[in-house]
Amino acid sequence: MVSPLIVLTASATEASEWRHSIWQQMMSATIPAKYAKTFINQDSLANESWADGRAKYVPNGLRMVETLLLREYDERDVVTCYVENLERFVGAETRVLAVHAHNPLGISYATDVYSKLGGENLTPLNAAEFIKIVTHPVVRKYRPKIVVGGPGAWQLEKAGRLDEFKIDYLIDGEIERVFGELFRRIIEGDPSLPRLVKLPKDTQPTVEEIPVVRHRSTFGVVEITRGCGRGCQFCSPATKVGRSFPLSHILSSAEVNAREGATEIMVASEDMFLYEQLPNFTPNVPALETLFRSIKAVPGIETLQTSHITMAPVVKDPTIIERLAPLTVPYSHVHHKDSTDPTKGVADPIIGLETGSPRLFNQFMKGKAYPYKAHQWRDVVLKGMEVLNRHNWYPFCTFIIGLPGETDEDTKQSLDLLYDLRDMKGTIVPTWFVPLEDTRMAGKASAKLVEMTDLQWEFFFTCWRYNREFWRGRINPMSKFTLGVPFYYYLLGRRLFGNGIKYPLYRLAGLPDRFTRRRLYLDFTARPRRPEGLRPFDREIVPGFETIKGLNMIDASALQHIQPTAATQAQASGD
Repeated sequence: MVSPLIVLTASATEASEWRHSIWQQMMSATIPAKYAKTFINQDSLANESWADGRAKYVPNGLRMVETLLLREYDERDVVTCYVENLERFVGAETRVLAVHAHNPLGISYATDVYSKLGGENLTPLNAAEFIKIVTHPVVRKYRPKIVVGGPGAWQLEKAGRLDEFKIDYLIDGEIERVFGELFRRIIEGDPSLPRLVKLPKDTQPTVEEIPVVRHRSTFGVVEITRGCGRGCQFCSPATKVGRSFPLSHILSSAEVNAREGATEIMVASEDMFLYEQLPNFTPNVPALETLFRSIKAVPGIETLQTSHITMAPVVKDPTIIERLAPLTVPYSHVHHKDSTDPTKGVADPIIGLETGSPRLFNQFMKGKAYPYKAHQWRDVVLKGMEVLNRHNWYPFCTFIIGLPGETDEDTKQSLDLLYDLRDMKGTIVPTWFVPLEDTRMAGKASAKLVEMTDLQWEFFFTCWRYNREFWRGRINPMSKFTLGVPFYYYLLGRRLFGNGIKYPLYRLAGLPDRFTRRRLYLDFTARPRRPEGLRPFDREIVPGFETIKGLNMIDASALQHIQPTAATQAQASGD
């Protein structure tokens, strides 16, 4: 059999759509490869292939590369497969192996940190899978050119490991506008083409230059926007102008996924509320309503996944959530017993809360709060969360620990916000700061676990205590996890990170608060017993918010006087 000219692949964790769970996919990548068989259901890594060995679904970025190649080459010459089928396709005629790299060395925001909790110098599963691809015996035997691209490709350059993995070309940036010429030069071995191909921002394609993918993506991902423009300094998309795809393009992508077996569509966006946005980051709610109705009407589509959103629009106009909830909540595959929807469905958009410190917020991400100011962020978060929860949106929230210059006072303010969120409905995932490439903070130093303060450890493990209680209910003090925590601390934890993790760990394990209150910053002993059902937030917030029947209700007109500063406008526009 003649081998194809070009083979494309991605790691099993990046391709997996097991149980439709992005959460499971993300967490599986953080587990040390050494313990993968212990902590990960191996079914989650067994992705489906067609009868001819081609992959049924892979990350959307790899599908885009495949689509661009199929403009120039025949389907026989371009094959996308999983690592277990590389031997079936890579051969003497194969000129290029293209690898999607979301997190090839496991040093993104969550992966490196969580894997290191298990010990020093452990390799995250994502990294182990990438190494398995580039060192595969069939790749070593036939030595096709190895081309790596994707959102995590920068890690290989930063770590200086291109030679180690015999990577011929590393591509960083949006490729659609220049791909044809670029790949021609790769195939021909153009000596003038640099090994590191960094595409400048002036090569960013318009939506008209971005084709509809030819085949199904993991999770049925369909892009609805690219870029953001809010200017958060730790985020690459935030520095790029937001662009919305035409509805016809979106529906064509959804139809491609449905034809190849997808029953769910994930609308992919750095901020879903920027789709067909109006001036000043104002959500275009009628356009969003049409979008969701149209995608749900595609034959074969049963469920929808929401994408990232920002909190400020929810506070500015709570009717956004009221209008979108009937189009999202009943069609979600995520369910929770506290949902008031008849299906028990919940929407779970991703929201970057990042910090409770007004100082750090103002320094690194003030455009995120537009049109409000940095000192109002806490109040925006609390009010926004109340609105979201009332309409069965239980978000997946992230915080960043160890932002450059973070002090104990900053961490205490994040802990204070976490305390205020104690009755929220949703998931809070703490991550450590990582300076991502192509961001304004690329030159900053990463946060390190061995340098974490006692307060930062308290924040980290308190988040996970919340998550355990939210998804599993009250903690069983006799569970294997709870009983195992002291063994972890005495056998490994204190040797790796010191005594500062002891009481935060015990809080995670479910030790009653009366035993930890004198050792930790947050004291939960005075809090009222958590009632069942929807739980209001009970703290006062900024003028313009009023408490009505125990719920903090916004008087929208009272906030109209709050105007963004010129600096906020500039930051929000990405200047």
